[in-house]
Amino acid sequence: MTILETPRLRLRPMVAADATPLLALFGDRRFMKSFNATPFDRTAMHRWVARNLTHQEVYGFGLFAIEERQSGTVIGDCGLELMDLGAELGYDLRRDRWGRGFATEAACAVRDHAFGELGIDRLVSLIRVGNQPSSRVAEKVGMRRVADLDRDNLRYWIYEVTRP
Repeated sequence: MTILETPRLRLRPMVAADATPLLALFGDRRFMKSFNATPFDRTAMHRWVARNLTHQEVYGFGLFAIEERQSGTVIGDCGLELMDLGAELGYDLRRDRWGRGFATEAACAVRDHAFGELGIDRLVSLIRVGNQPSSRVAEKVGMRRVADLDRDNLRYWIYEVTRP
C-alpha cells in the first residue's frame, strides 16, 4: 500500500502493532457509543486490526493508520473498505483530536488516492443518523447524502461522491 502525506498527517498502511495505539480510540466509551457498541478490549482490538490487515492483503488497500507528522503519534484510522454498497470511505479519530480538521484532511487524501491511483469511480460513507460531526466531514470531502439505511437494527445516512 501507498503512504499518503498531507501538511499535518502521514497515512501509512496499518500494521499489527497499531492495535495498541488504536485502543485509545476504540476503547473509548463515548467514541464507541456512536457505533452503538461497547468499547474494545485488547483482544477485540487485535481482531479488528487483523481483519483490516486481511482486507489489505486481499484487495491491496484498506484502512491507513493516521499519524501526526510532527510527533509520529497514531491518532486514528482512515481508508477504504469494500462492502456490499461499494468502496466505503471511513475515518475514526481520537476524541482529543476532534475539531481540528484532521478527519477532513485525511479523508480528502484517501478520496484523491481512491479516484486517482486506485481508479475507483464512487465512494460511499455510512454515518450513524445524528452523527453531525461525521456528516460535516463527509460534506467537506464532497459527499452528499443520498439515502437512509437500516442495518443490524441501526439507522444510517448514506453519503456518496463520484469521481469527477
